[in-house]
Amino acid sequence: MIRHALAGLSLAELQNLLQPLPAFRARQVFHWLAQGVPSFEAMTDLTLPLRHDLANRFLLYSATVSQQLEDNDGTVKLQLSLQDNTRIEAVLLSDNEGRKTACLSTQAGCPVACVFCKTGSLGFSRNLSSPEIVEQFLHLSSIADIANIVIMGMGEPLLNLEALCAALAVFTGDLGISRRRITISTSGIVKGIRELASKRLGARLACSLTTADPTLREQLMPIARANPLPRLHDALAYYQQEQGQRLTLEAVLLGGINTREIDARALGAFVRGLDVVINLITWNPISGLCFEGKPLREPSRREVERFGALLEQQGIQVTRRFRKGIGIAGACGQLGFNPHKQMDTTMSDTTR
Repeated sequence: MIRHALAGLSLAELQNLLQPLPAFRARQVFHWLAQGVPSFEAMTDLTLPLRHDLANRFLLYSATVSQQLEDNDGTVKLQLSLQDNTRIEAVLLSDNEGRKTACLSTQAGCPVACVFCKTGSLGFSRNLSSPEIVEQFLHLSSIADIANIVIMGMGEPLLNLEALCAALAVFTGDLGISRRRITISTSGIVKGIRELASKRLGARLACSLTTADPTLREQLMPIARANPLPRLHDALAYYQQEQGQRLTLEAVLLGGINTREIDARALGAFVRGLDVVINLITWNPISGLCFEGKPLREPSRREVERFGALLEQQGIQVTRRFRKGIGIAGACGQLGFNPHKQMDTTMSDTTR
């Protein structure tokens, strides 16, 4: 008999699944799940017979934590094995004030295949379901209280839009997380941006632009061939019009590739008419990734500072992302568990 997992379901789905139990029992179970409870036994306001019955009929979680990796900077990465043995990763980030952010995946692997991204180099396995997306948050919630959510893990969120929107409904509805505390990052899927804008869900949007040179962008991000820059600009303007929010454009800086003055000028031209902040992300090292036959390299500090200054000279607001989780391959672009090779790390390695 297949046992359904309860974690990650919406309250309405949980009430339906637990019938004929009264609705208040489903609310109790949901409350415990939202706290990241480790077992049915820990649901102490349920009767002991009910706890045993639930344990016999259902699974608590559909995913198991195969590894929990902790970096010296406070970053925690969970490697999760799903019911079909598909593997994904989710990350808990800490800022300088101690606030926690959950970085969640929406796909196993990624079909976008950006040249500079570990996840993209692994290929695409499948979309995650809404409960599988929410469950990552619940596993991370068992470690710490979470203030923010970023949909920036494995996969392209807007290529799994139905499950993403269902997960957002659980986050903002049943779990009571403010829409303004949720950010969705996309590689620039024009159709998905427009559909998301029309739904007016209120989440913040970040677009991984990387470069506004059309030829270079198609080389670095093959998805750009079907989503050219003029159409992307129009879609971002539409999103801004519908949501009334400032957009974040992310630029992964690759040493000697997209850090030239001409690249900064092209970015400046692209953002005209948009209310944006450009987030500069120093490329995080990933072994084996190449461009035009040469290994990718990190930009020098001088490259990054000069590039940022060129943008600011054009009146563009610039932020620089602090590198978090690099010691456990948990930083931007580094996610991706290779089942044929144990991940190299010198950080602590514990299994929950």
